[in-house]
Amino acid sequence: MKRAFVFPGQGSQQPGMGRDLAEAFAPARLFFEEVDDALSQHLSRLMFDGPESDLTLTENAQPALLAASLAVIRVLEADAGFDIAGLAYVAGHSLGEYSAHAAAGTFSVPDAVRLVKRRGQAMQKAVPVGEGAMAALLGLDIDTAREVAAGTAGHGVCVVANDNCPGQIVVSGHTAAVERAVALAAEHGGRRSIMLPVSAPFHCPLMAPAAEIMEEALREISLKAPRVPVVANVTAAPTSDPDEIRELLVEQVIRMVRWRETVLLFKEHEVEEIVEIGAGRVLTGLVRRIDRELPALSVGTAAETEALMKRL
Repeated sequence: MKRAFVFPGQGSQQPGMGRDLAEAFAPARLFFEEVDDALSQHLSRLMFDGPESDLTLTENAQPALLAASLAVIRVLEADAGFDIAGLAYVAGHSLGEYSAHAAAGTFSVPDAVRLVKRRGQAMQKAVPVGEGAMAALLGLDIDTAREVAAGTAGHGVCVVANDNCPGQIVVSGHTAAVERAVALAAEHGGRRSIMLPVSAPFHCPLMAPAAEIMEEALREISLKAPRVPVVANVTAAPTSDPDEIRELLVEQVIRMVRWRETVLLFKEHEVEEIVEIGAGRVLTGLVRRIDRELPALSVGTAAETEALMKRL
């Protein structure tokens, strides 16, 4: 079967994530220990037991989500003989793009968890708390959402940050400009808009200081050609060149996540099944809104991992 694995981004974290996987599979337990050692932090304890307030901090949520995803991959490799090279594509939503690259062998697991820890810290510090915001505009298409964002001129920066699926577009920027976008969305036929509970305005030009930090961080590590094509958020196209990957991961901090186009790419290239690897079911839901005929499932728990092993 022609499959794509996809990896969730920030917002999918939840207390208890990864615990039953570690209890059920020795390779997962060893993997979480590897992650803890790489960070010199008991991240797995925070994942398994919380508190939620600490887990949701950007600098913790990002490596935790990556760890939850890659633990599933480690179990599939160790207990089912899974080879990532047998997939058609991998991709990840925002932070999940790092999980996709780590799974594909672009960089090592220790480098990956340290990179996303640094990314989380950099993104959190890029904009003072309260100065930036994000909002989901529901019921608008991408072109109308761009018009809405452009209509906030004079209130600060506001751009489309995530093209998630038809009818779900996220804007990001200065708080006043995003609040103005929420008001304008209704005038443009939007069903409703929701200010998102985030700590910073991700995927917009205000994240430029974080992009500079990630450019330096990515220069410090070795990147290899991935063993399976990785679809980049910035281009919604597969890439395998390490230099291009480095550039795209830097750009990703300040540019739009093109998730709807990513899923449509899978369909165009006759992917038969999309499997969300890790915590939550956000991406599975988005796939179904983009194309209900495209099979999608979520694999993050021990039971779900066992079921997938039987099908691989």
